[in-house]
Amino acid sequence: MSETTANSAIRPPEPDFATITTEELLAYRDAENRFRASSAARAILGEPDPGATIDWQQIALPGRDLSVRVYRPSRTGDNEAAARADLPLVVHVHGGGFVGTAVQCDWTNSHLAARLPALVISVEHRLLAPGDPLANAADDGWDVLDHVVRHAAQWGVDPARTAVFGESCGALISALTAIRARETGQELRAQVLVNPVVDVTETMFDYASMAEHAYTPTRALPLLRFFRQLAVPPETDASAVSPLYADDLSGLTPALVVVPTQDAVADHGRRYAERLRAAGTSVRLSEYPGAKHAFLTLPGMEPQAEAAQAEILGFLRTALVE
Repeated sequence: MSETTANSAIRPPEPDFATITTEELLAYRDAENRFRASSAARAILGEPDPGATIDWQQIALPGRDLSVRVYRPSRTGDNEAAARADLPLVVHVHGGGFVGTAVQCDWTNSHLAARLPALVISVEHRLLAPGDPLANAADDGWDVLDHVVRHAAQWGVDPARTAVFGESCGALISALTAIRARETGQELRAQVLVNPVVDVTETMFDYASMAEHAYTPTRALPLLRFFRQLAVPPETDASAVSPLYADDLSGLTPALVVVPTQDAVADHGRRYAERLRAAGTSVRLSEYPGAKHAFLTLPGMEPQAEAAQAEILGFLRTALVE
């Protein structure tokens, strides 16, 4: 076994986000993402559905190439879905912000691909770092959706049956994508926002859930402060990348907002659901009492992950298939 393979199963300790340097950030990110992509992590992240195939592909976008993780119904037995050229499309964005990889979401995305069935594309967006603010990651989310829809025949999808789905920072990117889709006339059928962060302005921390869960069950506050520092550098208009402060939330595609209650950003999701509803956008707010942030990606640790996955599957099936 190579040194890289052996080390890939070792999870690094969480750094001090108040003092971390750029060099330390990049080293931590590399080690953490290798762990999340390792076989050792499957015990907590869950095993992929055998009814889906999983591959990496590169997409040529304006000025850059971007990796996406692609989940398709498997071509096995009499699986008619695998041969279809008009599958529904789900564009997914993983959580983490400055760390994370699409691989950490194989459990849910493979289940969606196999059981909807659908083509699920997870965006390996540019991670937050000095010189890579949140606006870049938001562009990656939108540009992947736009590219796949414009090349629908090549991907084997029905562009009229498209949804966006994101978790944490990925939910923020998905919410921004849904707003941008409305503005450009791109039809979406649904948006799924799981433990979403939707406010990166100076009011980001002014919520009761933030005070209650700042340091329990995890040390969320230092991480979120560092996240905001990377996401919106000085002189940046933070409201432009904060869905909660969008001028108009009317006319958006129906939303499922999933909120674990033991989460510092729980009130972000609740408040966004309130704003969507007030604007006339159809929204279902679904709370999971006792669940923690990122619970959907941790079926080996979080007993409510399966129920949340089933709810997401049902919501997307109604929007895209039935």
